[in-house]
Amino acid sequence: MTQNMSFLRKFFLYTYLLALTFWSRVSLSVEDELFTSVSNSFPEDGSNGKIKSLLLLYTKSNQSKGDFDWVVIQNTTESLSLSEITDKNVKNLVALLSNFRQGSRLQNLALTNVSVDWNALMELFQTVWHSSIEYFTINNVTQRNDIASYDFDYSGTSMKALIMKKIQITDLYFSQDDLYRIFADMNIAEMTIADSEMIHMLCPSSKSPFRYLNFLKNDLTDLLFQNCDKLIQLETLILQKNKFESLLKASFMTSRMKSLQYLDMSSNLLRYDGGDAQCRWAESLSELDLSSNQLADAVFGCLPVNVRKLVLQNNQISNVPRGVAELKSLEELNLASNRLADLPGCGGFTSLQFLNVEMNSILTPSADFFQSCPRSCPRVRELQAGHNPFKCSCELQAFIGLERRAGGKLFGWPAAYVCEYPEGLRGTQLQDFHLSPLACNTALLLATALLLTLLLVAAVAFLCIRLDVPWYVRMTWQWTQTKRRAWHSPPGEQGPALQFHAFISYSERDAPWVKNELIPSLERGEGCVRLCQHERNFVPGKSIVENIINCIEKSYKSIFVLSPNFVQSEWCHYELYFAHHKLFSENSNSLILILLEPIPPYLIPARYHKLKALMAKRTYLEWPKERSKRPLFWANLRAAISINLPISNEAN
Repeated sequence: MTQNMSFLRKFFLYTYLLALTFWSRVSLSVEDELFTSVSNSFPEDGSNGKIKSLLLLYTKSNQSKGDFDWVVIQNTTESLSLSEITDKNVKNLVALLSNFRQGSRLQNLALTNVSVDWNALMELFQTVWHSSIEYFTINNVTQRNDIASYDFDYSGTSMKALIMKKIQITDLYFSQDDLYRIFADMNIAEMTIADSEMIHMLCPSSKSPFRYLNFLKNDLTDLLFQNCDKLIQLETLILQKNKFESLLKASFMTSRMKSLQYLDMSSNLLRYDGGDAQCRWAESLSELDLSSNQLADAVFGCLPVNVRKLVLQNNQISNVPRGVAELKSLEELNLASNRLADLPGCGGFTSLQFLNVEMNSILTPSADFFQSCPRSCPRVRELQAGHNPFKCSCELQAFIGLERRAGGKLFGWPAAYVCEYPEGLRGTQLQDFHLSPLACNTALLLATALLLTLLLVAAVAFLCIRLDVPWYVRMTWQWTQTKRRAWHSPPGEQGPALQFHAFISYSERDAPWVKNELIPSLERGEGCVRLCQHERNFVPGKSIVENIINCIEKSYKSIFVLSPNFVQSEWCHYELYFAHHKLFSENSNSLILILLEPIPPYLIPARYHKLKALMAKRTYLEWPKERSKRPLFWANLRAAISINLPISNEAN
């Protein structure tokens, strides 16, 4: 009776499932005796895009033992995704997959969170190998118990690609052949083992069908695939984020890979310091990624000769040496995030079309980059030079014109091209930075400076002649020499500081007035005024200039008798100059101007500009023609020179 009930239950269940499949709806719940798992997801390697539904269920025939009766409707799915695979249910999974023999529609299988022992894992792989599955992804796997030798049967498989991620091996002591040989000899086109702390991989035992190998984020070293000649069909090899150190050994690794086209060794510890050993790359290698390593300028001596796309981003390259690398097939070069100080030349890269030098140390890029000179790059279609610390100066003006002349070849213009120096222009886009042609044309600037210098010299010469500057220089020199001799003369010869009330400067043509009017009125009147006159007080044997200076120095005041005759006298000019010099050097008020006769401005020579200034700024006494006003004139003059002088023998 119990067996009949079980048969009827399964019969009605099959009928119900067929009805659900017909209506393309998946929904099943029979109290707690049925479990439904539905998946329409695909593995990371992709598929043809057709999403189907799989009805996967089991009945609890013996709940205490955890055994399950799997009920599967075949030929209704192309992708299956399962998780939480353990030793308790792995045999049931193997039994399930055994139903998908070759010819079934299931092509994609993804397993997540698998924790089984070695034999169960191998049995699972073996079952997949002989099923209709072509793309197998297994993620987050923990291998339990010891690894042992396993006779894996690779024959008659539909598998094309295997992806394994986050594989954890708990057995610390095992034979590498027992583990790595299983995967090295797999007869599939594509294999990925990523993020699994894998330290090695064996060379296949025979010629391998591998065309794609991805060992991303492991612990592989320079020992990988050395002297391996079995990977003759391999086209793509990804070794990113491992622990490779020698670029030379990396080249030896590829030398026997006759079909290799793409190699990614970015984010390793690669170095190359040159030396006698020559790098031997696969001749078929056309794309090479060496970014984020420790490579310097010498790397250009160890590169594949036929490479078309080369990525050297984020290294320590400061210069592209001339004559080292002849990469005539190179079309794309990425040198971003290095230490370049200028745009590299293209002498060895005659086919270069794309160049990236972003985030380097380029202050003023070469302006002839797109020209036809040997080191320029006339075939480059796109230049990425943004995010450099540009120094906005005249040297940069020509580079700024590249965008206009090159017709949009600067990638990221204008946002990525910003001034960094000088500080006042920091943040200014290069397209907004402008300087006048005069400021940036050296020849024009020199010619302009020379012309201005000549004009300045001519103007100075004219002013010197016009204002009699040489005469003033000569007078200043004589004044200095006279003062120096006075300072170094013996104390007995220096004499008192002041001996006269006033020194009289006048033209010989005005001598009658001085002798008949001025001197008698001052010396014979009240106050006993002592006057210094050149005819009676100049010391014989001394130069006229020295006598003038001595008389001015020994006089409290200097009286200048101004008239048209005065401005025509050379000696009067000397006397006025020295008196004016004393006025400013001693900060004294020692000048008294007497205007004997009016002086028309046109009669005053240009070199008498000091006289003009004095007459314009200082009060002067004018000789009155009316006799009634003369007593006031003499009173004012006496008051101007009134001072008590010590009596000396010379004065007596």
